[in-house]
Amino acid sequence: MAAPYRPTAWDDLTTRRAWRKLLISAAIGQLLWPVAWVGLLAWCAVMSVTWTVWLFVVPMAYTFYRTFLQWAYWRGALRARRLLRQYPWQVYETPESGIGNLPDVRDGYAWLRFPDPEAPDQHVTMVMHSHVRSVWWGGRLGKRAKAARKEQVREIWFAGDPRFAAVIAVPGPRHLYVIHQRPSYAQGIPADGHGAGSQALELARRAGVRVQGPDSARS
Repeated sequence: MAAPYRPTAWDDLTTRRAWRKLLISAAIGQLLWPVAWVGLLAWCAVMSVTWTVWLFVVPMAYTFYRTFLQWAYWRGALRARRLLRQYPWQVYETPESGIGNLPDVRDGYAWLRFPDPEAPDQHVTMVMHSHVRSVWWGGRLGKRAKAARKEQVREIWFAGDPRFAAVIAVPGPRHLYVIHQRPSYAQGIPADGHGAGSQALELARRAGVRVQGPDSARS
């Protein structure tokens, strides 16, 4: 399926539908995981038998973990929306990728490389720092992935700027994931934008990326 040619990815109906699925998934998780945790806790209290408590330790710990992890799903969905509303989809065939094995990438973390918009002959590495929704991608980007799985990520849809942040997806779009440079949503990108021009920085600000300096207050 070819990526839609629109001024922004958000102008495409199928993209908006994919994003709504992302939001609905976050909402369902926000409801179900706390209910599951409380239910398991109540079951243990009712049973009040020591050996049954041990059976529920792992499920309770996991549901508790997922309950407090849900905010990351909401955050990811909202960040994706801001990026999709500013950048168009671009298509990359078999971009360089891998799992770890790079100087600045921790073992087990998936990464991809995309061309610098202002210097196409140079490539920028983007790392999947967050494991939220990254398991699917990690199982297909590594060199050890089976051919059938690697084929699923042969074509990557990309909406964003690799120097800052972007939404990646497979044709559809499906499996939306926000990938970003660490400073983009933390301390902020340096005011010089690592060499990015003023237009690129302004677009990044509108997409929710923090840029250091007096103008960052507008983000």
